[in-house]
Amino acid sequence: MNLTGHGDAEAVVRRLILDALALDRQLPEVSSMVDMGSGAGFPGLPIALLHSDRSVTLVESRERRHHFQRAAVRELGIGNAILRRGRAEELSPEPHPLVTSQGMAAPRQAVLWMLPWAEEGGVLALPLSIAQPLPGSIDGVGDISVSSYEVPLGGPRRAVWLGRKMS
Repeated sequence: MNLTGHGDAEAVVRRLILDALALDRQLPEVSSMVDMGSGAGFPGLPIALLHSDRSVTLVESRERRHHFQRAAVRELGIGNAILRRGRAEELSPEPHPLVTSQGMAAPRQAVLWMLPWAEEGGVLALPLSIAQPLPGSIDGVGDISVSSYEVPLGGPRRAVWLGRKMS
């Protein structure tokens, strides 16, 4: 369906699935999370498969990608994935203890759109390439940290910016 720009199954596994699983190791254990701007379902769908006890909401505005997610959830029997179609800043937010967004917008704008979807004290997680700029200081966000990690099997070196929603 040409949803990701990766041409073959090996590229999808190496660049998307392993990347999602490597990110998961950097995230806190939570009962639910939201993946904003989830595209073809990454990292949300692999995380939902890995954590069947975690509710994972995927928010995607593009109809074709949303329909792909629906088909994947049906085909794989992913009972803990909740799919929402629409723009994150236009939908009614449902606060979660963890919000992530990968490639939805420039880092600062992504965090601003993520904030309403995080419950008070919830974690905002922004996976980035090592070269990407950090979001900087944002009102209502504290306990900021940045850590780096490597995607297995020769994947890229990545960073994850973590912040906590403050009152």
